[in-house]
Amino acid sequence: MGESMKRACKKVMARYENHITALSDYLEDLPDTDEPFWILGRRYHIKSERPALLLDISSRLWFTYRKKFSPIGGTGPSSDAGWGCMLRCGQMILAQTLVCCHLGREWRWEKDKRQPEPYSRILKCFLDRKDSCYSIHQMAQMGVGEGKSVGEWFGPNTVAQVLKKLALFDEWNTLAVYVSMDNTIVIEDIKKLCKIHHKNKNSTTDTSAQAGAFSYNHIHLHKSRTGRSHAASGYHSIWKPLLLLVPLRLGINHINPVYIESLKECFKMPQSLGVLGGKPNNAYYFIGFVGDELIYLDPHSTQSAIDPESSKVVDDVSYHCQRIPQRMKIVNLDPSVALGFFCKDEKEFDCWCSFVHKDILKKPSFRMFELVQKHPEHWPPFVPPTKPEVSTTGAEFVESADKLFESEEEFEILNA
Repeated sequence: MGESMKRACKKVMARYENHITALSDYLEDLPDTDEPFWILGRRYHIKSERPALLLDISSRLWFTYRKKFSPIGGTGPSSDAGWGCMLRCGQMILAQTLVCCHLGREWRWEKDKRQPEPYSRILKCFLDRKDSCYSIHQMAQMGVGEGKSVGEWFGPNTVAQVLKKLALFDEWNTLAVYVSMDNTIVIEDIKKLCKIHHKNKNSTTDTSAQAGAFSYNHIHLHKSRTGRSHAASGYHSIWKPLLLLVPLRLGINHINPVYIESLKECFKMPQSLGVLGGKPNNAYYFIGFVGDELIYLDPHSTQSAIDPESSKVVDDVSYHCQRIPQRMKIVNLDPSVALGFFCKDEKEFDCWCSFVHKDILKKPSFRMFELVQKHPEHWPPFVPPTKPEVSTTGAEFVESADKLFESEEEFEILNA
């Protein structure tokens, strides 16, 4: 088949993909079952709480393929259809992080209802333009530093690494993004990443330089367990909100059934942000489960890019999926996934650790991941990442991201 014929076939498939997906959604309703639905840490019974369940799902920010945006890098693609699905899923899990941070897990979106100011600001972080902090432009170009060409399909681990690096340039949210390595989460490293010790204002030492260096907005002040000793020495602790991403490989070709119950437990945790995953070369954002089926938001619909210059208010209807949510059998899940969790303060992180010990690590022979207190001695020292010293904007920065971050070693999850 010639190249012109291949391009023509792709255009036809892209044109009708939305209609096929939408039709299948409307034909298949939610199951009428006594089993509970779990959506990002919230439990619903379909027979008595159907409207609340659907409202919760439609309130999640939904990012799909877009077309007719400015070319990535100036000369690159103007649509991510066919290759950007995992990037869109990464946007969704990060958007859920920001919603929890600024609006709270109980916030709900309704069409034509006035929303609080942070909502609009969150949405603008993801618009398809090069100067939006988490746009498809920024993510695709940052992926170059992870060995992915613009237009190449990403896996869950690559997206996690990209989000970690982009977050360094997000001065509004100032998230601490921790991506686990070798299936291991280190409590000591996370607390080192999230905790910043300030000198108190009444300290005799001049702290103006420190105050300028740590002028964080929307950071939850949290007194650490060593707060007394810090107070005695003129210090207090600030906890940066934590986005915890856990890339895993849970099998060879499909998920190993021994991990299924542990995966379900993750969706039940109040800190749950869902899971990045899907099927080979088809990424989905999984937000919950019912019975033996996962519930997900599907990015495989191509919509026209929103032009933010034409109006001060972003038309947000296309950023919320108002169809019946899609489902797939858990046993059909590709084994490469990334779990997501959000902890706004240290107390939430400590609670998350307790949940993990009680519900995930209770079967030592089938652990999805390890949670350890101390940094492993055979690992390189943990150094919290910092924003590179550059005099350019974030949009210009990502074009040379591979050079700025070349000292950071990339890893892949190898064990099945």
